[in-house]
Amino acid sequence: MIHLDTNFLVSVLRSGSAEETKYDNWFKAKESVGISAWVWAEFLCGPLSKRDEIISKQLFLLAEPLSGMDAEIAARLFNETGRRSRSLADCMIAAVAIRCGAKLARMNTSDFERFVPHGLALI
Repeated sequence: MIHLDTNFLVSVLRSGSAEETKYDNWFKAKESVGISAWVWAEFLCGPLSKRDEIISKQLFLLAEPLSGMDAEIAARLFNETGRRSRSLADCMIAAVAIRCGAKLARMNTSDFERFVPHGLALI
């Protein structure tokens, strides 16, 4: 299973992008690709074209919800990785991926590398 970060999802919708090609390859290989509810919320905050909204809703019928366990994992990640300002969203995205056993596809490597020692797998 692969989960997408928000920036990766935005780029998937750009025709000809490397991320679109990666997504297409995963789809052809029948790899399960998903997103967390947090990513979905960030994505829908836009700016978002009507085309991108329609396509994204076809690609992702359900977003993986943030559970109480995810909140605990996110808080632990936040506290153990330096309590960085504005990093709680990344902690929540990582927590859902960890719980689901998903590899996280992301554009900003530095945003998520600090979570690898805590169980996050990156792709």
